[in-house]
Amino acid sequence: MAYQVLARKWRPQEFRALIGQQPVVTALSNALAEGRIAQAYLFSGIRGVGKTTVARVFAKALNCELGPEQGPCNACATCREISAGADLDVLEIDAATYSKVEQVRELAESLKYGPTRDRYKVVVLDEVHRLSRQAFDALLKIIEEPPPRLVFIFATTEIDAVPATILSRCQEYHFRRVPAPEVAAHLAEICRAEGIAASPRALRLLARAGEGSVRDAVALLDQLATFGKGRVEEEEAARLVGGLDLALFARLLDAILAGDSPAVALLAREVEAAGWDPRQVYAHFLAFCRDALHLALGGEAATLDLPEEETRALAECAGRAGYENLLRLLHHLLASESTVRRSDAGALALELAWLRAAELPRLVALERVLAGLAPAASGTVPPAPPARAVPAGSGAASARPPAAASAAAPGPPVPSAAAAPPAPAAEPGRAEAPASSPGLARFHEELSARRPMLAAHLARARYAWTDGELSIALAASEEQAVRQLARAANRELLDAAVVAAFGAGARWQLLTEPAAPGPAQPSAPDAAAAARRAQDERERAAADPAVQAVLDIFSGTIASVEPPGAPAKEPE
Repeated sequence: MAYQVLARKWRPQEFRALIGQQPVVTALSNALAEGRIAQAYLFSGIRGVGKTTVARVFAKALNCELGPEQGPCNACATCREISAGADLDVLEIDAATYSKVEQVRELAESLKYGPTRDRYKVVVLDEVHRLSRQAFDALLKIIEEPPPRLVFIFATTEIDAVPATILSRCQEYHFRRVPAPEVAAHLAEICRAEGIAASPRALRLLARAGEGSVRDAVALLDQLATFGKGRVEEEEAARLVGGLDLALFARLLDAILAGDSPAVALLAREVEAAGWDPRQVYAHFLAFCRDALHLALGGEAATLDLPEEETRALAECAGRAGYENLLRLLHHLLASESTVRRSDAGALALELAWLRAAELPRLVALERVLAGLAPAASGTVPPAPPARAVPAGSGAASARPPAAASAAAPGPPVPSAAAAPPAPAAEPGRAEAPASSPGLARFHEELSARRPMLAAHLARARYAWTDGELSIALAASEEQAVRQLARAANRELLDAAVVAAFGAGARWQLLTEPAAPGPAQPSAPDAAAAARRAQDERERAAADPAVQAVLDIFSGTIASVEPPGAPAKEPE
């Protein structure tokens, strides 16, 4: 007898043999038991998850000699003929080769007559999305008002290509991707029955390589069993599916997050020298980083399709990386995925994508720059230096922090520490928080991480610490900062930042200092001169090449020119 491939030999012949599609099986079994048979069904999902198989089993159940309620017996003549594709009342049509409107019209004419022998005439249209628009239109009438005992079953991998007029006339069932543990268990059962020697790790590799498709995983098992003469080796499984050891992925992730470009390049050359498919390797590394991101978010390790020891190693790697870094890395890798997948030089595209990812640690978040945090030489971002603390309620004007240096528009020279005016003396009974206070520096760092714009507003405040309470003194002219702190969400963020910086039980209070008397309103000539000066400032700023580039990118205009050190305005 000719050899039959495992995917066909182990094709389910009844509902209970189907794996990973329990909701669909339950719904169809209940429909058979209650006699609630619709005129059209639409099965959607990726390849190899059982759409056509379920359509064939459902057709056998409808026409089985023992009755629909029991499901197919696979022993009567009707069940055997349907399994062999020889039943005249069950038509399996490939829509890819039957897509012309004339063919569909001929089919619709032939379906006006009832079944010749069976209980139901069943038409299975596989890959129905390949039909033309005119062919779909030719089916509308007979689908909506079919003759008695006629059932349509449509199967598709691209449900978006099926017209809504067809969808509205069908009962739709979505076939999900089968989880890797269920596929691995199914492969182990096949190995026991077929006498194939395979380790659990090799089967897990094949199950993950199937990407939710049972047929793909079984086909890979068949291929490896043929190659190994009845044995499936882990090394061959890894080489076939293009996968890598998780230890190599962990080394690669650590090197990228550390910005170690030479190590990243060495690992990329190692992948190329091993002969792995760069596209497969890139896809698997994406999945590895996604699992790490879920663990960094506090996800359950049991939800990952990985063995216990590999999950523990991945959790440690995710803890070292951190959620924000993993999120930024995944965003970059996903943006480069199409380039790697479509490039003719896949190994080079993979290496460039990884080397660009290794540059991410050198970037500084824009929010931290707006909050006044400058990058250190190592690429990390130190906490912002807080303003000099002044006793709350003293009425003295707060000193502006020096403006951060900018490559686009350099500010005025920062005055030396000797030229700075001495800080006023603290009130009796109130301890002033010095500018070098670790707690105050930690407070600014925590607040910058939570709400950078709020931290920028409070950079002009003065602080004092006493009896477990942080006093934040703002001038009455700082209306924007006062309005920001009036919001409940910002107050909650400030509570959390104070507790994180000074410990549990720490509190804060806001003190508003009276505004200094302002100058008299300018006369009309003075106002005109001020307007001319503002216009001159805008023109000088617009002449700067960096400002011009920003205006071109965002199609913006210069509304006003703020002095150095002024905090950015946040919308209400």
